[in-house]
Amino acid sequence: MVEFDDTFRRQLRELFVWRRDVRRFRSDALPDGAVERLIETACLSPSVGLSQPWRFVTVDDAARRRAVIDDFRACNADALNCYSGERAARYAALKLSGLEQAPRHLAIFADKASDIGHGLGRATMPETTEYSVVAAITAMWLAARAEGIGLGWVSILNPERIHGVLDVPASWKFIAYLCIGYPEAECDQPELERAKWEHRRGADEFTLRR
Repeated sequence: MVEFDDTFRRQLRELFVWRRDVRRFRSDALPDGAVERLIETACLSPSVGLSQPWRFVTVDDAARRRAVIDDFRACNADALNCYSGERAARYAALKLSGLEQAPRHLAIFADKASDIGHGLGRATMPETTEYSVVAAITAMWLAARAEGIGLGWVSILNPERIHGVLDVPASWKFIAYLCIGYPEAECDQPELERAKWEHRRGADEFTLRR
């Protein structure tokens, strides 16, 4: 049985502290096999019924990437209309995507039609399929940070249009579109906190005791 000492645990916590949702990337290419290695790590994640529902699509085609960027711009413009006054100005100033700078794009889906796992654990909570994919993304995020690679999760996209752009099966549910590359800078504080959009709260605010 592998044992992890206090030094490892401290370093692991530092990894969590320094994990960031990156929006500002250098143009340097990633080493060959880097994204594939991150995907392999993600596949070590737990999944409901060992269903392994994650499906990864590396997006290298320039036309498809441009279509994704165009969709982000349209969705972002719509989102801006949801705010007014000072909050609208703050939203407009936020850096919400690294799609044009990041050297790699990765889309991640949940295959809701797969029979892997034989339905175990999903009768009462079928959404655990999607939860399993999110757990895999979290593992990938931490593994990327450990290698000095930045990862940015872009959620301001239209899932139906992304399905069409990437030409994936209809049973796949769109979960995440990730920008991957080397970050311009490192910081232990979220960018949205630095921009005074929101601040990180302590665990006590989210913990109930019964």
